[in-house]
Amino acid sequence: MSEFKVQPRPDRDPKQSGQKISRHRAEPAKPTSAWAQLKASIPSFGRRTALVATACAVVIGVGAAGQAAEQAAPEAASATSEAAPTLNFDKSLVSALPAPTPSAVAPQSVAKPAEKPAAKPAAAAKAAPKATAAKAPVKAAAPAKAAPAAKVAHAKAAAPAPKPAAAVAVNDPAGAQAYAARKLSSYGWAGQMQCLKKLWTKESEWRTTATNASSGAYGIVQSLPAEKMATAGADYRTNYRTQINWGLDYIKERYGSPCQALNFHYANNWY
Repeated sequence: MSEFKVQPRPDRDPKQSGQKISRHRAEPAKPTSAWAQLKASIPSFGRRTALVATACAVVIGVGAAGQAAEQAAPEAASATSEAAPTLNFDKSLVSALPAPTPSAVAPQSVAKPAEKPAAKPAAAAKAAPKATAAKAPVKAAAPAKAAPAAKVAHAKAAAPAPKPAAAVAVNDPAGAQAYAARKLSSYGWAGQMQCLKKLWTKESEWRTTATNASSGAYGIVQSLPAEKMATAGADYRTNYRTQINWGLDYIKERYGSPCQALNFHYANNWY
């Protein structure tokens, strides 16, 4: 029997290979550091986290599906309970309807012509009272409209006529003198205009509204009182023509001529 010899492994230089030399079985294990243990546990920690997240998602999904099913069940039950009476009611109505008889099922072509002529007179009879009722308010409204018109006409007739505008007195000495000069010839005093002019210039300066503050004599001719001139016209206070007409008549009746009236004025300071 031959003797078996165990050949030892050849020694390798650590510098020739980038791989680390496995330690020998008989070599005691070196203690590992905390950093090495943390690095080694990272892959297993990531897998555990992924498993836990997956499990949570499954549990949440199952819970949500169960809650939705619980909410849908009462709604379906209530809809079924509401539909059941309706269906039963419809069935009872169908069963209660009488069976159609041959006389009830009549051709429509026969029934329609018979109903249409009868319906038209009835509609005409109903429309006639309505038309009459509609016309009656119109006729009744006519007198109502006429009444305000009559009131307006009566009010217009009763309204007093507007008063004429009050005449305004005009002081026009030149116009008054020209009018007096034209009137002298009718009295036969053609050459006495100068006497008349001096006389009434002393009295009033030929002003239509001249008023004597002490005596109250008024106008070109200084009538006292002023109302005496009303015999020649109602506008004696504003119209110099009315005043001149009355003054010439007064001179003719009292003195005979304008020059004689002027001489009296010189002697007495009035005429």
